[in-house]
Amino acid sequence: MRTWREMRGFPLAVRLLLVNQLGVNTGFYLLIPYLATHLGENLGMSAAVVGIVLGVRNLSQQGLFIIGGSAADRLGARGVIIAGCALRTVGFALFALGDGLPVLLAASVLSGLAGALFNPAVRAYLAQEAGERKAEAFALFNVFATTGALVGPLLGSALLLVDFRTSALTAAGIFAVLTVAQALVLPAREVEPSGSGVLGDWREVLGNRAFLAFSLAMVGMFTLENQLYLLLPDGAREATGWDGAAGIVFLVGTVANLAFQLRITRSLKSLGDRPRWIAAGLAVMALAFLPPVLAPGAVPVLMSALLLYLGIMIASPFVMELIPRFGRPELTGTYFGIFYVVSGIAAAVGNTVIGWAMDAGESAGRAWLPWVCCTVFGAASAGGVAWLRRRGALPAPAEPVREKADA
Repeated sequence: MRTWREMRGFPLAVRLLLVNQLGVNTGFYLLIPYLATHLGENLGMSAAVVGIVLGVRNLSQQGLFIIGGSAADRLGARGVIIAGCALRTVGFALFALGDGLPVLLAASVLSGLAGALFNPAVRAYLAQEAGERKAEAFALFNVFATTGALVGPLLGSALLLVDFRTSALTAAGIFAVLTVAQALVLPAREVEPSGSGVLGDWREVLGNRAFLAFSLAMVGMFTLENQLYLLLPDGAREATGWDGAAGIVFLVGTVANLAFQLRITRSLKSLGDRPRWIAAGLAVMALAFLPPVLAPGAVPVLMSALLLYLGIMIASPFVMELIPRFGRPELTGTYFGIFYVVSGIAAAVGNTVIGWAMDAGESAGRAWLPWVCCTVFGAASAGGVAWLRRRGALPAPAEPVREKADA
């Protein structure tokens, strides 16, 4: 109930974007987690070809975030969001209708490009529309995103009892509905010119050393978040011998998110000093991976998941609130786009290290190795943010805006 009351306090555009994120994650996780199985088992593709198809999708998204961010600044976030959802509708429909490699590669490129367009654009639009309530808006954004990440796989599992094509067409249908809703409801906003060309915008953002340092420091957050889909499900299955144990991890996290995200964000926001809470959240995420090291079994893995979700709930809304404050409002989309490019590349390297640690730990009888690696990643990120905070390199929140209002 608190979530719905808080949601009603925002403009209609923000409310739509929150529901939009629920739909985006539902549609995405309804399909993507089962795509590799479909390509390998149903279509008989080799592991190498499956890797190419999945890699093309990921590369199309991670590598083009900067394009989506710049497009949001120059063309308006509304149009970019709508275009991104429309492209994903087409991409997911192609997964349902095509069996040949060229069609599947086209579907991967379109679905990846779609994410590259609407992910930074949605965050830029949300930051602009939420005003000085950015932290609360992004806290709600987390709640809806987490709920979609739970609903999507559950719905996908049920639809796969029919066939993969039904699942893919359902996902495409969800994005089609979102596209129409955005076109009808999202108000257009006048675009403020940045005063320079696209390359000039990129140079300005990339020349912001504090922003780049902060983006690199976030490698721990993105790497550890991804363990919700890699290390933690694997740990839950190993501890229980039940494949469905991974679903319990998501269920517990979603319930915790619904119950505590807004309360945590409001309480910490009232205490000020957002960078301190980002560092604290990263530290909690680092500590989350210690219980399975200290004791085997399902309960330590569940404790790990709860602590990880808690750390994300502490840090993530303030990270999203902070990014636009590094530069001019006209470049909000570009800042989000480059943030996700830098952090995405760094997190990909981090995930490779965790994957290696999982294999090495299993072969050497050192099951603790990947968990300790995660703790090191999180501690390094927390230390990086704390160091930037001590140096005064991170922007302050909204006090300057209030001073102008008082004047």
